[in-house]
Amino acid sequence: MTFDPSDPAFVADPYPAFAELRAQSPVRWHDGLGMAVALSHAACSTVLRERSLGRLWTDAAPAEAFTAFNLVHRNSLLENEPPTHTRLRRLISTAFARGHTERLRPWVEDLADRMVADLAAHIEADGSADLLTHVAAPLPIEVIGELLGVPTADRALLGPWSNAIVKMYEYGLSEEQTRAAETAAQEFVDYLRVLADERTRHPGDDLVSDLVSVRDGGDRLSQDELVATAILLLMAGHEATVNVIGNGVFALLTHRDQWDRVVADPSLVPPAVDEMIRFDAPLQLFERTATERVEVAGYVVEPGQKIAALLGAAARDPAVFPSPDRFDVGRSPNPHLGFGAGIHYCVGAPLAKVEIAAALGALRRRLPDLELAGPVVRRPEFVIRGLQSLLVS
Repeated sequence: MTFDPSDPAFVADPYPAFAELRAQSPVRWHDGLGMAVALSHAACSTVLRERSLGRLWTDAAPAEAFTAFNLVHRNSLLENEPPTHTRLRRLISTAFARGHTERLRPWVEDLADRMVADLAAHIEADGSADLLTHVAAPLPIEVIGELLGVPTADRALLGPWSNAIVKMYEYGLSEEQTRAAETAAQEFVDYLRVLADERTRHPGDDLVSDLVSVRDGGDRLSQDELVATAILLLMAGHEATVNVIGNGVFALLTHRDQWDRVVADPSLVPPAVDEMIRFDAPLQLFERTATERVEVAGYVVEPGQKIAALLGAAARDPAVFPSPDRFDVGRSPNPHLGFGAGIHYCVGAPLAKVEIAAALGALRRRLPDLELAGPVVRRPEFVIRGLQSLLVS
């Protein structure tokens, strides 16, 4: 048995297939993907942490057709290994450490409350409304825009750029999709160069200003590195957060007893956020490439070969999570791999948790009787798992 990432039935619910495959072996070859896939939590953790398995960027080809897309990834924290990664992470973490998450926390909570109030008003007027349209999709765009210092009037540009670029991480793309990804990357790069120049002349209290000014001795980020960092933060922050909120609220509303627990007890919001991330992972697959011969759960990966961590499979491993198919908002401990592991652990994880908790907190306060108002429409992609719409009443 294997799985077909283009099969709508598999995309709708990949977890039974993962369970069956994991029971056979923790790592196996997948013909369709052309690489081995890790299915157990331990094997996925090894893939993410093992230093002989790296993120080795290969330019999208033909290179002349993907100038901006390749520039963004070649200079990205996510696509580099030490010593380049060590240097980039030190500079970026220093900029982040200037209090941005705590600076934004009250603003994010107020924003989430206003967005949920808007959702409630649309439900009142029309009988139902799309939670993705009114809360899950706009919230991370506004937060990343505020973090970076993007003017409010320009923030509507960010979502379409992110959506177009991340399509390149899927399999079996059309030529139209790849062209759209490059166009979006070029427009985003051009925009951020102008913004970085503006912040160099007129610094603010935003992250771009700190990325412009951060120093480690005589070292600093190049403009290409700064642009790549800002784009990475948007793509990772937007795509993951919108899908955690969408997938997670859908899980809560289809496990009514768990929704009622969160409504009754606000102290359950933080563990519920982690369970939302674990139960229906927004990122299902993450690739690594071997730099030398390495074993993962007994499976040998030769230099130059790829192996993928199936994060959705790791999140349902019964060896780590008791009753893994049960959605439990009080689950503790909850060592999911939703933010990665090792040196590539998500630098924006604390801010993402603030956003998701703010959305969930506002929903439980303002709309305790929230329920589904129709069938959900799921995105057709496998790697980035999410919904297209979530009608609620």
